[in-house]
Amino acid sequence: MQMLFQLDVGRQTPEQVRATFWQSAGDAEVEVRGFAEELFRSAIDNQEQIDGLIAQNSKHWRLERMPAVDRNLLRMAIAEMIGFRGTPFPVVINEALEIARRYSATESINFLNGILDAIARALIGK
Repeated sequence: MQMLFQLDVGRQTPEQVRATFWQSAGDAEVEVRGFAEELFRSAIDNQEQIDGLIAQNSKHWRLERMPAVDRNLLRMAIAEMIGFRGTPFPVVINEALEIARRYSATESINFLNGILDAIARALIGK
């Protein structure tokens, strides 16, 4: 999520984000770093589809008007739903909500849960 936030708000290229993020992140385990890289790549590669799903399922909220943390939490979770089909959607949603409890406003939790639940149901139908 932090890499997506940095890409979105910092207006950097993915390569710049990777370089600066890992410099500041310290020593991450190989497995953690690999998963984070794959998730970041999934979000970038599928950004048009991800943003379209968010727009379709967020009534009365334009993507650019959402808080940056919430927008990028949604992108991260949806990227995982699309790119890591082996992870059950409820697990993805619960993980995203745990991150939201730490970084988002309290009132964002229900909003994020509703959007992610609707998108999960739409993706299951495909």
